[in-house]
Amino acid sequence: MTTSSILWGVLFGSLGAGYALYGKKQRALVPFLSGLALMLFPYAIQNTYLIVVIGAVLAAAPFIFR
Repeated sequence: MTTSSILWGVLFGSLGAGYALYGKKQRALVPFLSGLALMLFPYAIQNTYLIVVIGAVLAAAPFIFR
């Protein structure tokens, strides 16, 4: 892992924690699942560019699928 992939993972993980807490409190399934995915996917992917692309898609998902 490179430093940039670790930093992107921390960024998307913290965003995912916020989405998961919001989704749990509001009982909204899409933000909750998106938050869980944002917290877990950086562990499975090593490529920095894929982390950025997948993280951006997962971060935008609650706004697209309302």
